[in-house]
Amino acid sequence: MRVQTKPEEELNQGCEKTKMSVDWSELPPEIIQTISQKLTIYADYIRFRSISHTFLSSIPKTPHHLPPQLPCLLLSHQSFFNISTHKTHLFNLPLPSHRTRICASSHGWLIILNETPQIRLFNPLTCVTLFLPPIHTFPNVVSFDYSNIGREYSVTNDSYLRFFSLRQMCDDFIAKIVLSTSPSLSDEFVALAIVDGYSCNNLAFCKKGYDSWIFLTKKNDYYFWEDVVYYNGLFYAVSKGGTIAVCDVNSHRVSIFQMTVPVQFSGDIHYVVFSGEDMLLVNRVLEEDFSDEPNYDMLVYRTVGFTVFKMDWNAMAWNRIEALGDKALFVGVNSSMCFSAGDFVGCCGDCIYFTDDYSEDNHDDACGKHDFGIFRLYDGIIDPLLPSYSRNSYSRLECPLPIWISPNPC
Repeated sequence: MRVQTKPEEELNQGCEKTKMSVDWSELPPEIIQTISQKLTIYADYIRFRSISHTFLSSIPKTPHHLPPQLPCLLLSHQSFFNISTHKTHLFNLPLPSHRTRICASSHGWLIILNETPQIRLFNPLTCVTLFLPPIHTFPNVVSFDYSNIGREYSVTNDSYLRFFSLRQMCDDFIAKIVLSTSPSLSDEFVALAIVDGYSCNNLAFCKKGYDSWIFLTKKNDYYFWEDVVYYNGLFYAVSKGGTIAVCDVNSHRVSIFQMTVPVQFSGDIHYVVFSGEDMLLVNRVLEEDFSDEPNYDMLVYRTVGFTVFKMDWNAMAWNRIEALGDKALFVGVNSSMCFSAGDFVGCCGDCIYFTDDYSEDNHDDACGKHDFGIFRLYDGIIDPLLPSYSRNSYSRLECPLPIWISPNPC
């Protein structure tokens, strides 16, 4: 057995004293600020700021340097699921009524509709609420009258006039809304909507301060737009047949590109997402079946697979890819997102995280709302997202659609 010499004992005792005497609160504010700028996860930033009063006063409450955060799954108006910790957290979402539809999430904001003309933006992290121009300001909405109960809206498609209720317009008129950036970060933010109701499929936009929506596409262009994403100053929309619309809202110009599609191109729902500079088209395949749950004899659907294609701008074609590498895609009602799995604990690469966004009106009266999971592109297997929550829990159909939202403190 080795015996420590006296100098070694004194050295070790000195080290122990040094460890015990360190007071992190005495760090200079500029050092604290420098360290805080190196943090990329919002939860880490909050913990770091709460170390002491000095830390609290040295760095701002709202960090503006953070990259997009890994999405959480909003399960209901009272809870969300964190995929990094695999924990469900209680959260009271202050929505105006239970008859509320969250039609999208974008840049950390929920886009909320209810049985009024209002289109509400709500950031659940900051509790800030903003409003977009109301539904009755879309160009094809001819009139709106609260007193005309059950026929409050009159909508035209150039051929004839139809009347719709508050509930119908809330549920079906707007398919999705995507923002160019967080409204709190820029006065120049733009919202682009896919209007998908009642023989009308158009792209419309508004900017901050606008009183009404403006159509970007012609009323007789029947491309059936399914998804839209914002990238590098432009909006990119994809149609059911793989056609791409590149939208420049500043010049009100839309460029339509008819793409060459491979034989394997198919699917029931299509999403567009950027992975770095690469534009990807994600095709989702569904199958119908009858529910095997007791007392729920209804036609249901479930996701059975995905295929992914990458845009070749030189050939103007979609080319199928077999792997995503480290990338994880998040698709559904949300604005489609892509993340590097290695940057986040609990996130799996070469996977597609999906939620249900296929209403019964779109697929032969099939019902759903809880078809969500993790599709492993490398072997085609679908893993449950929540072990204790059935992928197709049809008894919970009255609950809201689960939706991905990337927490944004700005």
